[in-house]
Amino acid sequence: MIRLTNLADYAVVLAGRLAGNDRRSNAATLAEETGLPVATVAKILGAMSRAGLLASHRGLKGGFSLARPASEISVADVIEAVDGPIALVHCIENAPGDCDFEPVCAMRLHWQVINHAVRDGLERVRLSDIAGVTPPAAALAGRARSATEAGRGASEGQ
Repeated sequence: MIRLTNLADYAVVLAGRLAGNDRRSNAATLAEETGLPVATVAKILGAMSRAGLLASHRGLKGGFSLARPASEISVADVIEAVDGPIALVHCIENAPGDCDFEPVCAMRLHWQVINHAVRDGLERVRLSDIAGVTPPAAALAGRARSATEAGRGASEGQ
């Protein structure tokens, strides 16, 4: 099974929420709207801001907004802002030596084709396609518990 990290999942939720807002949003407001812990939201907003996806606004009516129109930001952009390059297996991450079988692997080129297909698919989904999507209320409690655990693991270096 191929899975996104929890943080990448939450980043897509937050980016979709920001894409549906006509206003700036701060971490506390987004946490309340999505059911995610404020610390996790703040961490993700910081990563997306550093990646150039969000603009940070200071002051009384400060917060975050998309740095570009939602139609110009892909789900792939959001995932890569939080998790780094999208790679299904280690040998295509441009980090030679991660696999002992790399020199004799017949699949390496095939994995590159598959990886590009997955990334291209995520690139075609724009934030404007998912704008304003918020998880159902019943899912918020479970999402918040998972986010708290993910935040704890990240702070412990896991």
